[in-house]
Amino acid sequence: MSDCTQLKTWVTKETKERFAAVARHQGLSDSALLKHLVELMLQSASAAELATIEAAGRLARDSRVTVRLRVDDQMLLRERATARGMPSATYLAVLARAHLRGLAPLPKAELIALKRTVSELGDLGRNLNQIAHAVNKGERVSGPGRDDVKAMLRVCEALRDHVKGLIRANLNSWEQGHAERNV
Repeated sequence: MSDCTQLKTWVTKETKERFAAVARHQGLSDSALLKHLVELMLQSASAAELATIEAAGRLARDSRVTVRLRVDDQMLLRERATARGMPSATYLAVLARAHLRGLAPLPKAELIALKRTVSELGDLGRNLNQIAHAVNKGERVSGPGRDDVKAMLRVCEALRDHVKGLIRANLNSWEQGHAERNV
């Protein structure tokens, strides 16, 4: 049995006709000219380029995993992925990465809520800093009174509790599969 295999491609009719004319001009068949061109191209490629190309091909092949699930597990997967606002394959990839690296993934909606909270805390901190700066300069501050400071403290505590709740819900949902809807 031959150790050869066939190499094929599709081209336009015009390209095929032009290629055949060049082959005839050189006294070769279409196949012989194509084989000669492929061999020339491979000779001109360095060994390092070929090794890099082969390694990239192996990496791309290895980056996809096929998993078989029971029907009831597939239904749970779809439900839990939908609850997270993710495609099922993305959800599985995130779970695998989290498990392999010991991470607790944070979905986009929860990340946005946390960023908003951090922004609000930053605004509050800047306001308090301006007040403290004015007081330290000996300026008379008509700013927040005792009740205002107590209100700011309540806001900070509420934000802290909200962030704790998000983190708790995130950890629980990855362990049990669902994000709590009332968080």
